[in-house]
Amino acid sequence: MATLLLIVIFIDFIGLGIPDSLFGAAWPAINSDFGLPISAANAVTVTMTVCSIFSSLMSAKLTEKFSTSKIAAVSTALTAVGLFGFSISKNIYMMFFFTLFLGFGAGAIDAVLNNYVAVHYRASHMNFLHCFYGIGVTLSPYLMSLALKNRSWQSGYHLAFIIQLVISIIAFASLPLWQKNGRLSESSDEKSEKSEKSSFAELIKLPGIKSTWLVFFGSCALEYVGGTWSSSFLVNSRGITVDRAALFVTVYYGGIAFGRFLSGIFSSKLKPQQIILIGTILIIPAIVLVSQPFIPNLIAVGMFLIGLGNGPLYPNMVHLTPIRFGAQRSQAVMGSQMAAAYIGILSMPTLTGFLAQKFSTDIFPYCLAVLYGIMLISLIATNMAKTTNE
Repeated sequence: MATLLLIVIFIDFIGLGIPDSLFGAAWPAINSDFGLPISAANAVTVTMTVCSIFSSLMSAKLTEKFSTSKIAAVSTALTAVGLFGFSISKNIYMMFFFTLFLGFGAGAIDAVLNNYVAVHYRASHMNFLHCFYGIGVTLSPYLMSLALKNRSWQSGYHLAFIIQLVISIIAFASLPLWQKNGRLSESSDEKSEKSEKSSFAELIKLPGIKSTWLVFFGSCALEYVGGTWSSSFLVNSRGITVDRAALFVTVYYGGIAFGRFLSGIFSSKLKPQQIILIGTILIIPAIVLVSQPFIPNLIAVGMFLIGLGNGPLYPNMVHLTPIRFGAQRSQAVMGSQMAAAYIGILSMPTLTGFLAQKFSTDIFPYCLAVLYGIMLISLIATNMAKTTNE
């Protein structure tokens, strides 16, 4: 039963990944259809991310009141509604409305399932969980590239909605499985683990928590700036066609998925900190390849390597949460980490959009380099901090 439940959780994370990479791949076409400035993408991403921050911060309270399984099922259904709304949107204002569903759904899924797997499963399971997220974010831009080549960006969202609907049905159908498995979030052991309530004032005093927040901020900002603006960079600064640029984005997210898959395999031989170190080093030559203006295919290689290096960082940092801060406070810490990640997702792609509007999309590789620097310095500070597993 435990294995079957884990498979269901993996499928839920495919659903988490599907909406995340779709908008960046579709934006050049949406921008053209609606006649919007390039920075208008910020309004959609800001709205989505604010909703995700709110729901991730509420995750501890939601888990106390409802079960992890119900939160995951309902949240997946919310994202399906959001994708359907995008597929029928005739203007940017309709997108804003349906963005609410995507944001609230994604934040809750992310926080509750990450904490559940971190507490109940091994490091390899956490990496494979995020590998399945990588499958979702890889699949959706590929579907969008097919839609852009043959039909329209709306049909790409419609295809994504159908997949998300199937995942939602699986999530609801699996609710009895959580009870049979004896791991329902109201079970006594999980209640004891989540019973310690920590205010923000208490959390901020934990050794290493602020640098940990910055790691999540920098890593997720790097991931989402790469996913959101690489397509526009390739089209506007490197002269690549829209459908080919969407394929390059698919390669990027494929790197994320493959990096997490390898991390899951090697997690039995390497410590999470070692896997994070290897990935962090790999990003340096990757940014150099993305920056070079001569050979487009080398940009694709660089994007793949950024995904390969950055991809394992998030699941391994999540797995270390109950180890560093204690299982009893892990849901509260997890929610704050997800919030820090979403703040990075909110602010940095938005800032990149404004800079691209003011200057040009040529600034894209420099933005990646700055975010990498933030992530690297924060990782060093985090590893130097003492743990408080009490």
